[in-house]
Amino acid sequence: MNDYILSCWSTADLTRAHFEARNIRYVCFHYSLNGTQYPDDLGETIPFDKFYQAMTDGADTSTSQVNVSEYLAYFTSLLETGKDVLHISLSSGLSGSVQSARTAAEMAREQFPDRKLYVVDSLAASSGFGLLMDKLADLRDEGFTIDQLKDWAEANKKRLSHWFFSTDLTFYVKGGRVSKAAGVMGGILNICPLLNMDHEGHLTVRKKVMGKKKVLSEILARMVETADNRTDYSDKCYICHSACYEDARALADAVEATFPKLNGKVEIYSIGTTIGSHTGPGTVALFFWGDERVN
Repeated sequence: MNDYILSCWSTADLTRAHFEARNIRYVCFHYSLNGTQYPDDLGETIPFDKFYQAMTDGADTSTSQVNVSEYLAYFTSLLETGKDVLHISLSSGLSGSVQSARTAAEMAREQFPDRKLYVVDSLAASSGFGLLMDKLADLRDEGFTIDQLKDWAEANKKRLSHWFFSTDLTFYVKGGRVSKAAGVMGGILNICPLLNMDHEGHLTVRKKVMGKKKVLSEILARMVETADNRTDYSDKCYICHSACYEDARALADAVEATFPKLNGKVEIYSIGTTIGSHTGPGTVALFFWGDERVN
């Protein structure tokens, strides 16, 4: 195994046990709930069910990124072990923290001129970001050098497909991503927007679908149309959700029935508190490897 550190943010929305099992280090974002700041620590400080219930009950939420000084301290602690570091960031289309990481990395390199420290913009989010990290851990364990792994990540990150749908527009309206009028009409008509991550890492509405049953069919169809080897897809598939496990389970069952060559069962995770602060409850996301994102 190559002796370097693979690192990311907690916004990869896996579990602590998963990160530890795959030997992936992570740094926590921050969020506030009714004015009190907490670390986005994978649901350890505030369990996800309590977090989303608080949002449903009207709690105010906001998020803050990791700043340069926090990054510098984090990178320094890793480099002091004598190892090189490959750090993968949350999509720059969703957060400016990648620039903070790059600024801190420049400062850290001055202190450790003999060490390699790379920062890669994943153009990914939530458990899609997590699926990328899991793949990179596989390749690291297969013997990729840090430079080979960095190059692979840059060359393949746009092949990571993200498809989302939401059954509750309340927090999209509250955050200004959907107009109040559109939110009201969406509620009346039972509209479930289908979104994906574009080639620049922005979350983009692709279709407005009427009803949960139809949007589940639509999101499955996107995987059939674009997954590697189509219905012969044989890699891993992740799903995450914000307090709507039954919807996530229904999608996972449909994926497993449609793609019999999957590498294991579909893995289901919770959308973390950073991403969840903006989506609120009622969002389901599907992640897999497929055609490169071009728009």
